[in-house]
Order: sequence, then structure tokens, then C-alpha cells
Amino acid sequence: MHVLVFGQTGQVAQALQDCAVDKPGLMLTFLNRAKADLTDPTACAEAIQRIRPDAVINAAAYTNVDAAESNPKLAEVINSKAPAAMTRACAGCDIPFVTLSSDYVFDGQGNTPWTPKDTPAPLNIYGLSKCNGENAVRDAGGRWAVLRTSWVFSEHGTNFVKTMLRLAKDHETLRVVDDQIGGPTCASDIASACLTIASKLARDPMKSGIYHFSGYPDVSWADFARAVFDLSGQTCIVEPITTADYPTAASRPLNSRLDCRATTDIFGIERPDWRKALSGVLKELDTAAP
Repeated sequence: MHVLVFGQTGQVAQALQDCAVDKPGLMLTFLNRAKADLTDPTACAEAIQRIRPDAVINAAAYTNVDAAESNPKLAEVINSKAPAAMTRACAGCDIPFVTLSSDYVFDGQGNTPWTPKDTPAPLNIYGLSKCNGENAVRDAGGRWAVLRTSWVFSEHGTNFVKTMLRLAKDHETLRVVDDQIGGPTCASDIASACLTIASKLARDPMKSGIYHFSGYPDVSWADFARAVFDLSGQTCIVEPITTADYPTAASRPLNSRLDCRATTDIFGIERPDWRKALSGVLKELDTAAP
């Protein structure tokens, strides 16, 4: 299977590169910003029409949640208009299309896990741009899947795990938010899920839709930080604080729990244990350390 991937340096895109090594018969073509700039949706569509792969995965996005508050037009183009153009191109070529979305499309009310059928109500510009992108992909038709995920981490790029490890070097205590609850998700698990979904969409377009995928068990950021320190042997103490104690430009949902049962039922993809994935990521980071 030849899969065209938008993105090259992001966490999921780099995890997809790792996947290709272990999967005979899988060929991945990555388009970085120089080859397909998401600020030019037409160019993205033309790349699909020119390359004609067996499937397309959009692993690129505008992900700076706080900066999006000051750059709503840019976030909208990258997170909504570009995926819409990709989907239309894929539909025209009868190619499966998989794109990633976020728990941030929800307002975080209550403590019940969000299902794919729940009505989005984003609290910030980033979440709104992802929500608009979901709607555009759905309306374009064809063979498509939107995979909402949360709290992505890996040995690549910038993420919570690497930030905690860096800060722990210079701090005995760190204040971490304890009232936002969600499922940390390893980028390698997301990459594998995207490939499985793309492959099954190629055989059955009726599987098209919006799905959820996150690691288990659900935890707070503070508990996630404690797990990072415990597994890495750090002695840094986590001091729990509330979201109100840590103001940011963009509001964050308190409840980011995702109900992933439909993803398991339709695609056979189980929720991964993030603790196992975290151990692997920490070993990779330790090996790569100078």
C-alpha cells in the first residue's frame, strides 16, 4: 500500500516513518511544508491528484493552541480549509483519507467520556478550527475518517513528557494542573491506528465517519507527570494546582475523556495502555541522550 502523508516533522508523521520500517509492503511518501504547504489548500489537492497514492493521511496541523488565539485565520486555513481540499481530491480519486482531530472540539463539561456523536462546543480557536475541519471533511464525502485523539506524546518533537523531563532537571517541585482529565496517547499508537483505518476504508467505504482514539487509563496532567517522574527515576515532586491557577491564552476543557468503543468495534483497534508506551518512549529518550 502506498500512503501519502502530509507532514514530516510532527510527532505522528515521525512515528509513521518508524512504522514503515516494520511493515513490508508499506510505502510512505511524506510531504513537508516545502512540497505541500497547508496554507495553500489547492496545492495540497494537486499533490494528491498528481501522486495518486492508495491512501492519504493528514498528519500535519496548526497545533499551537495558545498562539491560535492570535492567529485565527491561519489556524482555520491549516486545520479546516486544507483538510477539506484534501478530502475533495481524495473523493475525486476514490482514495481513502484519514485526518487527525482533537479532544479540544468539546467544552469539557461533566465527567462522562465524549462519544463521536456528541455535539462539539470548542472553547478556543484551535478547537474551533479543528471542528470546522471535521465538518468540511464530512461534507466532502468519499472514503474518509476523522480520528480524534488527545494528549499526544513521543520521543519526537515538543510534548508534555519531554517538557516535564527538561524542567525536572532544574526544579525539585513542579506545579501541574490536576483538574483536567484525559487519555495520554503515544504517537506511535496513533500512527498504527491511522494505517489500520486507511487500509480498512480502502475495502469498505461504509466505515467512513468520526472516531475516537486515546490511551488508557484516563488521568490528570499532574498524575501523568508523576508517572513520567516515577518511570524515569526523577525525584521531582508534583504539586497539584487547578486550571484557574495556571492561566493561558486559550481556555482548556476540563474533561477530555474519549469514548473509543466505536473505534474498537469498527476497526478492531483497542485503547492502548499509555504507561507501557511511556516506558518505551523514556527508554528511547535515555538512549538518545548525550
